[in-house]
Amino acid sequence: MFIVSLTYTCELDQINAHLEAHIAYLKNQYALGHFVASGRKVPRTGGVILARFDSREELDAALQLDPFYKEKLASYEIQEFIPTMVGEGLEAIREEA
Repeated sequence: MFIVSLTYTCELDQINAHLEAHIAYLKNQYALGHFVASGRKVPRTGGVILARFDSREELDAALQLDPFYKEKLASYEIQEFIPTMVGEGLEAIREEA
């Protein structure tokens, strides 16, 4: 599992101009079973994605399809982790250590 932290590198008007395409990208990744959760940071300086991929290389390849990545509108910080404890209702994302 990976935590992807996006930080916008441009003004929000540029983000908003590409937001519809970014949302379509997110929906596709959810349909493929890769993304588990996503949303905006508060304050709105970027976003966070919880992603499930077999490898960092697969994640990197998928992120390169993001319109925010293609247009160089955000930087990406990635942290891999193993969710061994989860709250009720989130058992599907738990992994064995």
